[in-house]
Amino acid sequence: MISMKSRLLACFVLALAGLLAPVASIFAASAPRVVTINAGDTMKFDVTSIEAKPGEEIKVVLNNTGSLPIEAMGHNWVLLKTGSDAAAFATAAQAAKASNYIPDAMKDQIVAKIDMLGPKKSADVTFKVPEKAGDYPFLCTFPAHFLVGMKGVITVK
Repeated sequence: MISMKSRLLACFVLALAGLLAPVASIFAASAPRVVTINAGDTMKFDVTSIEAKPGEEIKVVLNNTGSLPIEAMGHNWVLLKTGSDAAAFATAAQAAKASNYIPDAMKDQIVAKIDMLGPKKSADVTFKVPEKAGDYPFLCTFPAHFLVGMKGVITVK
């Protein structure tokens, strides 16, 4: 037989769960979507295409899985505005070693970025996807990495 005390406790627990459920859903809904991108000594991102909704919050995690030193094989992740010329950005970046291969004259084209990482390092950036539909190119700006294919696109639709 269930005691009165047990019944009251059960009612309290159910009532509390009912009150907390909406709060938990608010926090779950506000968490950004996580996209993990790995890059190693092969100079390739393992994720080259991401679909996103306008205004969506995304957290990109970049892992440099390589073993070569940062001076020889550093990797970053730079997301550019739609309509930006990623090849021109990469070319200008080659001469921007002092600013971690981010050309000062083109910083206004950046939506989000993760700084240069050495081997076995990770970093992330959380950003709100632009409201404008279109293709937003991303790339690694370390010299020659874009040219051999270290690039991708976020398609907003």
